[in-house]
Amino acid sequence: MVAGLGNKMGRIVVTLFALLCVLGSGSAYSAPKTLLVVGDSLSAEYGLTRGTGWVALLDQKLQQQKLDTRIVNASVSGETTSGGRTRMPALLTKHKPDVVVIELGANDGLRGLPVAAAESNLRAMVKASRDAGAKVLLVGIRVPPNYGRDYSEKFFAMFRAISRDEKTGLAPFMLDGVAEKTEMFQADRLHPLASAHPTILGNIWPYLQPLLNAPLKAK
Repeated sequence: MVAGLGNKMGRIVVTLFALLCVLGSGSAYSAPKTLLVVGDSLSAEYGLTRGTGWVALLDQKLQQQKLDTRIVNASVSGETTSGGRTRMPALLTKHKPDVVVIELGANDGLRGLPVAAAESNLRAMVKASRDAGAKVLLVGIRVPPNYGRDYSEKFFAMFRAISRDEKTGLAPFMLDGVAEKTEMFQADRLHPLASAHPTILGNIWPYLQPLLNAPLKAK
């Protein structure tokens, strides 16, 4: 009788242990995640009503899809890759993100800053993010040919080269379907209207979603 009870209790313990193992293995997928967006005015809702930019729309999408993700939008209007590189260590330490979206470069290109300098800054940001245990999505941008076609093409190609070498995600061009439509821009012809931001999110989401669905890394 006692032996039978002991065997039964043993089976219960084993079953509970197996259940805990299954739940533990799934926790990497279901645990809340933190998404850090480091960008410029294109992500900081410049000239827009709060809550209408692509980052805010992303937050709504995540809630609709019941993806437990906290978004930290650390974008600053006028930010360059140099500024982002300077701010990145403190942002990573403070927020401990699981995914980092880097949307920078437009202001470097508009000012005609050296492509090599922008590339160095972006690579440093990617490396810092990955060293902190975060997955990275790089967001590409095209700049007007103000400084010549060669400059603009090298600038655009820079994002793909970084993504390939550093093995990050890449949203090739955030303004695809927007850049060629003047009616989708504010009066300055640089910043999209709120009506363009669903398209911008549509350009980013297919490349961001796999990173959010991936299991968490141990930190």
